[in-house]
Amino acid sequence: MSTYTIGEVAGRSGFTASALRYYEGIGLLSPSARTDAGYRLYDDRVLARLAFIARAKRLGCSLEEVSDLVEMWDGERCGPVQRRFHDLVTDKIAASEGQVADLMAFAAQLAGAAAQLAGVAVDGPCGENCACVTEATGDAAPPAAPPIACSLDAGSRPDRLAEWRTVLAHTTSRAATADGGLRLELHDDVPLEEVARLAAAEQRCCPFFSFAITADQRGAALEVRAPDGATDVVASLFGAPA
Repeated sequence: MSTYTIGEVAGRSGFTASALRYYEGIGLLSPSARTDAGYRLYDDRVLARLAFIARAKRLGCSLEEVSDLVEMWDGERCGPVQRRFHDLVTDKIAASEGQVADLMAFAAQLAGAAAQLAGVAVDGPCGENCACVTEATGDAAPPAAPPIACSLDAGSRPDRLAEWRTVLAHTTSRAATADGGLRLELHDDVPLEEVARLAAAEQRCCPFFSFAITADQRGAALEVRAPDGATDVVASLFGAPA
């Protein structure tokens, strides 16, 4: 079996030498041998373990969770490791969906505040009747439908389009929804928090859009809705149903 110095393992695994020493200190890995001079040597089993640790970290596992998984990994039976890994990932899906919902709710709150603050200011200093201090109440008249227009400046539009293209490149299918919207099925590797951030940014400059991120037995998806007059805009930015 081949052996490697700590520098070679760092180059092959993507972890820094200091991270490897730290992992050794907390018991996540250990050298397979040492040279006569006391330098650490590692073998292919350590590289395999580090690849497993790297994947667990990419999927959001804490060091405590990684330690739990690695202890099971040492049992050399895949079944228990895979079941525990599945449970951890499933829990993180639920937590991520909750975070996405919170982000979307906060984005809606910000959009409402922005619409209120865009109104005519009171005559005089800020006070209890000013939009800076007082939230709009439910008794207020419903707002007029937003115009089909984008307030994003021309210099920022290419970057926004590039961001959407990056996300939409991972779209697996497009379908019309029952209420006339567009459902974009997303590949598993798309970070939903990034989709939520981008949707919130788009809604701020194009308030005629509405977005919803869903996750069900079909998988994760972004649903886009817009007024009838914006059909061409939706198609040009997000594509048309298959």
